[in-house]
Amino acid sequence: MTTLIVVGLLVFVVAIAMTMVGKGGGNFYVVILAIASIPMHEAAATGQFILLSASVAAMLIFQKNRSVLWPLAVFIGVFTALSALGGGYFSHYFSGFHLKLIFGVMLVLAGAVMFLPVAGGQRTANTKTFGLIALKSGGSVYRINLWIAVPVTVLTGFAAGMVGVSGGSFLVPLMVLACGVSMHAAVGTAATLIAVTAAMGFTGHALQGDFNPSWAIPLAVVAVVGGVAGGKLSLKTKPKHLKKLFAFTNWLAAAFMFVNALHAQGLRL
Repeated sequence: MTTLIVVGLLVFVVAIAMTMVGKGGGNFYVVILAIASIPMHEAAATGQFILLSASVAAMLIFQKNRSVLWPLAVFIGVFTALSALGGGYFSHYFSGFHLKLIFGVMLVLAGAVMFLPVAGGQRTANTKTFGLIALKSGGSVYRINLWIAVPVTVLTGFAAGMVGVSGGSFLVPLMVLACGVSMHAAVGTAATLIAVTAAMGFTGHALQGDFNPSWAIPLAVVAVVGGVAGGKLSLKTKPKHLKKLFAFTNWLAAAFMFVNALHAQGLRL
């Protein structure tokens, strides 16, 4: 019982921090559960269920505030899903050590690009140009440059599929920099995409019989509270502060990934 309470507190903190910046946090959930001596397959299933619960809760908060861009979610979702399939397939050509290094470097870069100056939200008039499409959402029109958005989206999905993550750490920079949307809209839309990914991942694990409701349900309730709190805090936080929090959490995750990779190779810092 004590272990469940401690794990619940950690899940609550992670849920708030991750939903604030549009990340999944599934890797953190799995690590927490694994440390609590939960079998790996059960930890993965429970982590996906927690991730799904927190993301759906956050998505509802963002949707209420009209911060979910559904057309963009569909656009990015299709391309990232297809390219993630390719990334997962070709991941076997790389060792676990090299995958961790690749993932770590990408986390560092994804955090760094959040400090690049961005023109505020590319909401513009009806200018027809080849390679540009207009996506309408919440009374605003976003012009998406396909020459930039499609290659970056495909690369994001491929990388996420290769290292086996939801891609939340890369979706927000993708939408802010390549699609020109606001930070709040990017976070809200990312929460929606992560919820879909988590639902698919959890279904696969559940079909294999890895679901343990005695742990998953109480932790999911905690995650829902954390997701709601994180969503509300995100909407009240200035975009520049969200970008800093996003970057720092990315760099922290990258540091853990590098240390883990070196440790697996028998090296010490």
